[in-house]
Amino acid sequence: MTLRDIPKWTAAQANEWFKTHPWYCGFNFLPSSAVNFLDMWQADSFDKDCIDRELSWAANVGFNATRVNLHFLVWKHDRDGLIERMNWFLNVANQKGITTIFVPFDDCGFCGDEPIYGGQRDPIDGVHNSRAVASPGRAAVMDRTQWPMFKAYLQDIITCFRADPRVLFWDLYNEPGNRMIFLADDYRLADPDLEIFSRELMVHSFQWARECNPEQPLTVGAWQTAAYGSAAPDFDNETDRLALELSDIVTFHAYLSRDRVQRCIETLTRFDRPIFLTEWMARAVGSSIDTQMDLFFDHHIGCFNWGLVKGKTQTDLPWPRPLLEQHGLIKEDCPWFHDIFWPDGRPYKEAEIQIIQKLTTAQHGRVSAGE
Repeated sequence: MTLRDIPKWTAAQANEWFKTHPWYCGFNFLPSSAVNFLDMWQADSFDKDCIDRELSWAANVGFNATRVNLHFLVWKHDRDGLIERMNWFLNVANQKGITTIFVPFDDCGFCGDEPIYGGQRDPIDGVHNSRAVASPGRAAVMDRTQWPMFKAYLQDIITCFRADPRVLFWDLYNEPGNRMIFLADDYRLADPDLEIFSRELMVHSFQWARECNPEQPLTVGAWQTAAYGSAAPDFDNETDRLALELSDIVTFHAYLSRDRVQRCIETLTRFDRPIFLTEWMARAVGSSIDTQMDLFFDHHIGCFNWGLVKGKTQTDLPWPRPLLEQHGLIKEDCPWFHDIFWPDGRPYKEAEIQIIQKLTTAQHGRVSAGE
């Protein structure tokens, strides 16, 4: 299989699709009661009350889109249940004016453990995203004998919702090749061969998804930005280049300062396709609502901050100390890293809510004016 064998929307098709869509102000969602996405989607821990309540908080301040990871193991062990729960989620979000992006594959296994179906362990006190596991799992990605099951999973999920207007687009693979393992005050990297296998699985994912003929666009986000303080180009690696080449719409991740994000936008506008920033907002590194959301609004770039409600993932806590030091930061001085609300629905920063409301209200004005 070569890249030329994989169909792709033309830029004209992508831009025609985007013409009918508003500016999306969104968030990455994991309910505060779940420690990871396995915990979220399994029958015994699928917390409808929490999900409904927290999506309401989001809708009430103006958010109109959400990005949510799935997990292969839930499909493997409880296929019908997962489809039913996905449909329920889509209904609840849609009723609140929120459209959904699903993410079937993900390499962010920050805890370093392979995923295990069933009850998940409690978070490790003081550690950011301490029980995050990959989907289908880093070891599984490097076992090609399992890939036929991954194909079946992806095609089943997409086929079920391929024409569903509640699904905005398919973000096929989150951060392919991400090898980081977060520890309390340090981090390490997983097997370097993961990047090779992940890249190949990503390419196959586009092919498998395209065979389902979805009405929604397909994408994988470019995520490997240049080191802090570097003048090197962003997304200058084989995996990101392939992701951008294969995607119908341009998506990217950027936990960066405003000037660095502007540089990313300049790099990506050359594709002449709709652009979505599907992960951003890490307050301590200058990626914050008050410094950047207006930039995305002005450029009509959909943006999805990481986190909504402070909870079991503990993503209000900072990254490991060495990663912060690379940005010239120390752990003790960090504000909340991610997340918008306290567990009782109070905003972490009222000023952030006011900015979201101001811009989403302005978006309604754009729509009324036919812009």
